[in-house]
Amino acid sequence: FNFRFMNIAYSNGEITIKWQPKVCQHAAVCVKTLPHVYNPKASPWIAIENASSEELKKQISQCPSGALSFTINR
Repeated sequence: FNFRFMNIAYSNGEITIKWQPKVCQHAAVCVKTLPHVYNPKASPWIAIENASSEELKKQISQCPSGALSFTINR
């Protein structure tokens, strides 16, 4: 499995979070901001259902590397 070029997506029906492992700088802003969503020791490590779409969008906008992004599902 080559994670270098892989994008991983998580959806709650309203929004889809995209994580780009190659871009991630592991600053842990996501883990510190929403620890009930982002748990690097879990698999999958993002439990998108543990926060509202608004909370997730606010947190993702704070990702310093841009490794986390989201799209609104239509």
